[in-house]
Amino acid sequence: MRYFTLRGTRTLLTFQHLHHPEFMVRAIPLALALLVACTSSTPSPQPLPDRAALTSSIQQQFSRSADAWNRGDLDAFMSDYAPDSLTSYVSGGHLVKGVDLIRSHYAPRFAPGATRDSLRFEEFNVRPLSSTLTLVTARFILYNTEGTTASGPFTLVMERQSDGWKILHDHTSTDAR
Repeated sequence: MRYFTLRGTRTLLTFQHLHHPEFMVRAIPLALALLVACTSSTPSPQPLPDRAALTSSIQQQFSRSADAWNRGDLDAFMSDYAPDSLTSYVSGGHLVKGVDLIRSHYAPRFAPGATRDSLRFEEFNVRPLSSTLTLVTARFILYNTEGTTASGPFTLVMERQSDGWKILHDHTSTDAR
């Protein structure tokens, strides 16, 4: 009877080894672990949200946000941001991290007697990245009775949380005047 042998500087494995009790004690659990690892099902990825429906939902959310801005309700305006210390806002070359610091950036515009032009949003482009993340680009327009006072594009990364879509990252630019 001939045995198959893998050889290097010493014999690594022969068919005789396959029938040795110690080999079987070690090999069977290893084989079962490999079998389980290879056949375990990973959760199938969730389908992306319908783009048109998501765009409509985000536009409605930002319409409510503009209404909150226009009536001077800072709490309602800030409710679109994820309420944590990692939420980020970039504008004018500066990075602000944390919803409390973002709030302090906007707060002077909401102070009693402060001048705050009206706000609206336009040109939405919503791109689902996963079932819980989306990329939003749009434009903000600040205006008063004399016309547009400021405008510019913004990009948001938003996450679906238990209470709706929340901004994780906001990068806002202002058009040259």
